[in-house]
Parts: sequence; structure tokens; C-alpha cells
Amino acid sequence: MPPRARFAFLLLILAQAAHSVEEYLFHLYDVFAPARAVSALLSEDLETGFVIANIAVVLFGLWCYVAWVRPGTPSARAWAWGWLVLEMSNALGHVGFTLVRGAYLPGVGTAPLLLAASLFLLYTMTRHPQQ
Repeated sequence: MPPRARFAFLLLILAQAAHSVEEYLFHLYDVFAPARAVSALLSEDLETGFVIANIAVVLFGLWCYVAWVRPGTPSARAWAWGWLVLEMSNALGHVGFTLVRGAYLPGVGTAPLLLAASLFLLYTMTRHPQQ
């Protein structure tokens, strides 16, 4: 992967961290059933479960960056593509659910950041597909 794509991947993970903070501050786990279900799997206290889940996601993303993407291992592109699809789906899902709901859904404020970071990663990875 080219250096710019590696940087784009790190930006995507940092965008997810900001997104997680917004979701936490505005209690996504109280208003969105899937977030509530995941939180409940990790703790009887939904807030605690939500924090655990989101910290795990961000730490896993940082680990992917440090272990595979930054050093440019053979599997780096596969990890980057996986995260790209996941985060683009996350961003578009927030926008879609907000439109269907007709009201603010925690996470929609940072969804454009996730989408922009995903598109930047997509651009950098497809610009030099063989690196």
C-alpha cells in the first residue's frame, strides 16, 4: 500500500473514534436497538457495554494499522478494504436511519467525516492498486 493510503487508513480509524464519542455523548445505546443489544451483551449497564464495544472497535482499528497496514504486510490491502466497507456502510447507515426516523440519530453528525475518510481511502487505494 502506498504511504498516502496508509495515512488514509489511520484517518479512517481516527474518524471512527470521533464517531464513537458522538454516539456515546448522545446515547445511541438508548435509541438504537442494535447498539442496545451489543451493549447488553457486554454489560448489564448499557452505557458501560457501549463504551467497552466502542473502545474495542477503535483499538482493533489501531491494531490493524500498527500490525498490518503501516508496515505494509501482504494482507494490509485486505484489512484496509474491510475497514473501508465497514465504515462506509456505517456512515451511510446512520444517514439512512436518520432519514427514515425523521430526527437526529446519534452518530449522524460525524457520519460525513466517516464517509469522507472512507472515500479518501478508496481513492488512495484505487489510484495505485498494485502497490
